[in-house]
Amino acid sequence: MTLRKRESEENRTKRRGPSGMVGFTVVWAGQLVSLMGSSMTGFAIMIWLWQTTGKATPFALYRFFSSVPLIIASPLAGALVDRWDRKLTMMLSDLAAGMSSVIILILYSMGGLEVWHLYATGALAGFFGAFQFPAFSAAITMMVSKTHYARASGMRSVAESASGIFGPLAGAGLLGIIGIEGILIIDIITFSLAIGTLLFIFIPKPPTTAEGSEGAGSIWKESVYGFRYIYRRTALLGLLLVFLIINLTTTFGFSVWAPMILARTNNNEVVLGGAQSALAVGGLVSGVLMSVWGGPRRRIRGVFVTMAGMGVVLSVMGMGQGLYVWAVAGFWFTFFGVIASACSNAFWQSKVAPDVQGRVFAARAMMAWAARPLSMVLAGPLADRFFEPAMREGGMLTGIFGQVVGTGSGAGMGLMFVLTGILCALAAGVGYTFRSIRDAEEILPDHEAAG
Repeated sequence: MTLRKRESEENRTKRRGPSGMVGFTVVWAGQLVSLMGSSMTGFAIMIWLWQTTGKATPFALYRFFSSVPLIIASPLAGALVDRWDRKLTMMLSDLAAGMSSVIILILYSMGGLEVWHLYATGALAGFFGAFQFPAFSAAITMMVSKTHYARASGMRSVAESASGIFGPLAGAGLLGIIGIEGILIIDIITFSLAIGTLLFIFIPKPPTTAEGSEGAGSIWKESVYGFRYIYRRTALLGLLLVFLIINLTTTFGFSVWAPMILARTNNNEVVLGGAQSALAVGGLVSGVLMSVWGGPRRRIRGVFVTMAGMGVVLSVMGMGQGLYVWAVAGFWFTFFGVIASACSNAFWQSKVAPDVQGRVFAARAMMAWAARPLSMVLAGPLADRFFEPAMREGGMLTGIFGQVVGTGSGAGMGLMFVLTGILCALAAGVGYTFRSIRDAEEILPDHEAAG
């Protein structure tokens, strides 16, 4: 009996609970509920930040402190994901990340919540969030067949988008009724339910591969193996560099998304909630489409076409000065984004050996997201000190861009969206011209388990 067959037999012997698409659907349902609570909490925090500070910089810094620990911890998290039981890793990650909501609830109830507390709890959630992406992605690879990778990614997007639709709306509606304390309590209940669903499903152990044996060793060796794996494969490295540029540009714009809308609508929370819901509707529709369709046969082509579309609608979003334009552009941004993400995830899951996916996906996340903190740190101060003053009446840029984004409060942040959208579309177009990236599906073979 071969090693793969022995390990497959061991998996069947140890099976406890459903696996496959049934098991994934159970986990998906729990994540949907948890994401709903997190979305409500995120909306409430945004409103509290704006009412407390009235500045764009705290929004950017909050995202910065949430992202930096996630990026720094990713190599270690990837190595531990491949060492540990992936279901247990996901449960511990959910539990630790949910503790940030508990801390915020305690501080707010005591009347001692300050802006820096949000930075600290965001850092806590970000650190443990580093385990969630590689563990969940690697678990999907073992739970479902290759033909369902894009569908599973589409279902994940449905959960994220549905929570983005109803979370802000529910948050806006409940904020005046139950307050921030009530919303935080709901969040705590929902992440507890998500952990509970993981108790009932079975995630098979990955078979041992040559890549897994090569990368085994000390925790340091295993932590850096994901980077070595990607570096040796030009197709993966090139695709990842394009995503890094896309993340750099889109994060720069969306770091000032909420303050731009609030500034242009005189702090209209309903418009902000509606605009965020429109973003989520696009992701929901696209996620449902991917769940049923499974995505284009040429994954890489699907990635680059949709990324170029994201750039175009980003620029349109910056030109908008009302809910209608923001809603339409936001819909298409997430519609394209979900397809790009699903195609990319399916490509990586089918090409990377299952027993090293924790390390490789963690390295992938770290490299793709590395530029995000820089964008977050720069976006707020640039908006407050340069773009916003430059686009007020008589500002230095009004003569050039006034006809495009208008003038006054929020116009400078709108200009930031226009410029980042142009850069995003250019990055997608240039990246597709490289054969090593464009033909990656033929250059790299699928791993054996992708059946």
